[in-house]
Amino acid sequence: MIYFHWIFILLVVVYALIVIGTAAKLLLDNRSPSSTVAWLMVLIGLPVGGFILYIFFGRNQRKEKFISKQSLDQITKRSLYSYVEQRNLQIPEPHAELIRLFANQNVALPFKNNEIEIYENGYEMFPALLKAIGGAKNHIHLVVYIFEDDALGRLVRDALVDKAAQGVEVRVIYDYVGCWNVKSDFYEQMREAGIDVHAFMPVKFPAFTSKVNYRNHRKLCVIDGEVGFIGGMNIATRYVKGKNGTAWRDTHMAIRGGAVYGIQTAFLTDWYFVDQSLESGRKYYPGNASVVINDCLAQIVTSNPTSLWPEIMHGYVRILMEAKHYVYIETPYFLPTEPVLFAIRTSALAGVDVRLIVPEHSDTRLVEWAGRSFLRDVLDAGVKIYLYKEGFNHSKLLVCDDSLCSCGSTNIDFRSFEKNFEANVFVYDTDTVARVKQLFESDMQRSELVDASKFHSRMRVRLFESVVRLFSPLM
Repeated sequence: MIYFHWIFILLVVVYALIVIGTAAKLLLDNRSPSSTVAWLMVLIGLPVGGFILYIFFGRNQRKEKFISKQSLDQITKRSLYSYVEQRNLQIPEPHAELIRLFANQNVALPFKNNEIEIYENGYEMFPALLKAIGGAKNHIHLVVYIFEDDALGRLVRDALVDKAAQGVEVRVIYDYVGCWNVKSDFYEQMREAGIDVHAFMPVKFPAFTSKVNYRNHRKLCVIDGEVGFIGGMNIATRYVKGKNGTAWRDTHMAIRGGAVYGIQTAFLTDWYFVDQSLESGRKYYPGNASVVINDCLAQIVTSNPTSLWPEIMHGYVRILMEAKHYVYIETPYFLPTEPVLFAIRTSALAGVDVRLIVPEHSDTRLVEWAGRSFLRDVLDAGVKIYLYKEGFNHSKLLVCDDSLCSCGSTNIDFRSFEKNFEANVFVYDTDTVARVKQLFESDMQRSELVDASKFHSRMRVRLFESVVRLFSPLM
């Protein structure tokens, strides 16, 4: 029996050394204090299991550049600067610094002459997408987090197969983890039909541990370089019929005009990621992309964990700090990073009308519990919180001061801001902003304004939610 005693002590010592070494690695990564503390709690509070979780989900690969910076620059600069000429480009003064911020850190050029359609559900968006696919003559580029093998997924797949049979170049990227439950036969059928299909960062043991934490959450489609789709909708029937009897509300946009170049560049960058081929040429940036002449200015901004800066998060912080009158935000998950939480509270305390719409019930219980403690934080600062009651609101929107709006794939959470590959369009146009604002106000009518006194009355529940909140950087 004495040997078992010494073996146990030896195992404890070995694990303690592993935890100490891992803790040192966490500190050297210079992560946010909240993320570091959360992982330390997991390592100490869950012996062995905590270390396994860290190996699978906690290792920081940001400095191990998945994308060659030189190749990325070749795609973005050569593709855009060689083909884009914009005369008399007028930058709106109230947002000049924000536009320069995106251009400097993300090579996100502002494009004028855009025509934008806004879809608030799958019933509106998918017929438009299928119509655009049906009219394709040169190429179709699609990247999506979830491409489900269901009635809608098969309908889109068959439309793509039909265009490939007509000689149209069709390229598809789906996220491996997002499509974890989809059988490979679904994608093989597309490959056999001549579609070039790639999974984004397949998780195969032992490479599993270095890839599962960084996912491509973008939802982009480009048709012939002339029309682009961007927003929050994946390809799955839940975006039309809902899920488990719960209706889904989401927002997507179709863009015709210069900003399609930005969506195209985002796709080609992702394509280099999965295919290691640099694609650029006039056919991807046709000179007739601007089908309308107007002052609708837009930027396509991407972010990813390999970047030096969290671009979209920086943009949100600057918008909140610059706002003069109001900032309205919709997000399905509210687990803000410290900079975003600080900016939201600061803006509200400065007298800006900050409103936030979140689902009354999330599709992930842990995220819902953790998010409630953050909601109390901003509620105390004067933010008006609305709980969406007519189903699950998956929309990711921001509208500010009647002069700026944003739509895309980015949630207000740690994963979107720090770990996922995301894409948003930022629009500087009063007409488009008015339509997005009207959409927000319509969602507000379907929501219940939170009563601060009732929200703070549940002591035991609040304690539990605050404990879960400690792990929010890991969700």
